[in-house]
Amino acid sequence: MRDEEIIELYVKRQEQAVTETDRKYGSRLLGLAMRILNSREDSEECVSDTYLAAWNAIPPTIPVYFFAYLAKITRHAAFGRYDYHTAAKRDCRMMELREELQECVEDKALEGPEEHMQAQYVAELLEKFLKALPEEKRKVFLRRYWYFDSIDTISTRYGMSQSKVKSMLFRIRRELKEYLEKEEVHV
Repeated sequence: MRDEEIIELYVKRQEQAVTETDRKYGSRLLGLAMRILNSREDSEECVSDTYLAAWNAIPPTIPVYFFAYLAKITRHAAFGRYDYHTAAKRDCRMMELREELQECVEDKALEGPEEHMQAQYVAELLEKFLKALPEEKRKVFLRRYWYFDSIDTISTRYGMSQSKVKSMLFRIRRELKEYLEKEEVHV
């Protein structure tokens, strides 16, 4: 079923919308949540929460890119659950990704309106930066830092060696850092 048809089921408030969403995107959403949480039960709950959120939001919201819309909800739910479970602990997978990106972007809590505006500005700059990247580089970057794929998974998916993926990510992070510095974002 096409995305537009599934969205129309949501608009008409037909429960089949959830069934069709699960049929088409359930395994991908579950995989995304699993890469964040590493727990099948928690991941399944996040995917269920995603369906409920979509049900409650459509209408009035009509997503343009349905899977991206669902993935954003799933990520948000998974990170909420992750934060809850690891409030006093450190997870080495997430720490590794955080350390990789700290080379480019400062990691500080949003304390007030100024910090919130700065974070929005950085998000806009990141979006512009990613749009300017060649498609292959953009996909590799997003697979690593949006979908949390391992280096091995990315190299298999795109038919590259692991060393090529690592060096590509290193160069992209360096380019991102230079871009942000040029835009006067202090890293």
